[in-house]
Amino acid sequence: MNKGVVYAIGAYLLWGFFPIFWKVIKFIPPYEILSHRIIWSFVFLSIILTYKKNWKWLKEVFSHKKTLMIFTISSLLLAINWMLYIWAVNSDYIIEASLGYFINPLFSVFLGVLFLKERPRKWQWIAFGIAGIGVLYFTFVHGSFPWIGLSLAFTFGIYGLLRKTDSLNSTEGLTMNTMMLFIPALIFLLFREFSGVGSFGHIDLKFNLMLIMAGVVTSLPLIFFASAAKRIALSTLGILQYIAPILQFCVGYFLYKESLDSNKLIGFVFVWIALMIYTVENIIERRKMRITT
Repeated sequence: MNKGVVYAIGAYLLWGFFPIFWKVIKFIPPYEILSHRIIWSFVFLSIILTYKKNWKWLKEVFSHKKTLMIFTISSLLLAINWMLYIWAVNSDYIIEASLGYFINPLFSVFLGVLFLKERPRKWQWIAFGIAGIGVLYFTFVHGSFPWIGLSLAFTFGIYGLLRKTDSLNSTEGLTMNTMMLFIPALIFLLFREFSGVGSFGHIDLKFNLMLIMAGVVTSLPLIFFASAAKRIALSTLGILQYIAPILQFCVGYFLYKESLDSNKLIGFVFVWIALMIYTVENIIERRKMRITT
């Protein structure tokens, strides 16, 4: 098997089983988990970059005000996305959270139309329309606006759009994001500690270790993904990316027995059909481009 495919599958498997990790420490408040996730991600990534002697990019980032502003906004969006996902998982909304990562590819294309003036092809418009019907079905027939999934797609989609404007790779970019969030996260945890309500150091050793490992489980799949992106075609990555939300959906339904009535399932079916159309159309177009070039 292609080494890039192995890296990609590894990344998406880790992302797919994320809910299980957060569930184990669900007794810790989500904002504490988020703070530890930020701090230990930065520590883990810093060790890797120091080992590789790869800090030259930092001077360039701090020398451009526009780049710093972009990273400030993207860091806030990433923190909101992480916080919302941890809260959703530990509040028994894993299935609804998975919706956000199902529709994220379509939402990213929509953002390209909105901000980058990209022009969708006919079948992409059809996929948008069907996904839109699914969202409307959730809202008016199922009776609940899928705000968790859409908020996750929105924050991660805008984050991805902003990251397109810088020249850093995935590891460097995440290091910069966690660096900007590090001080606020540390201050918050120290405040919790001095208030006598902090969790770290006051719970079983295994849970303390899991809070530290939050940085590893956050950063490792991203490193795998970056390695995969260098080795395999984007169309292959596009197909494999659905491993993560499919696993999250299955974890929520089969492992944690979250409710999935017929109306909610129908809403998901609309989204899945839209994704099938989008994926097949994308593969066909990329093959046409290869033939013509």
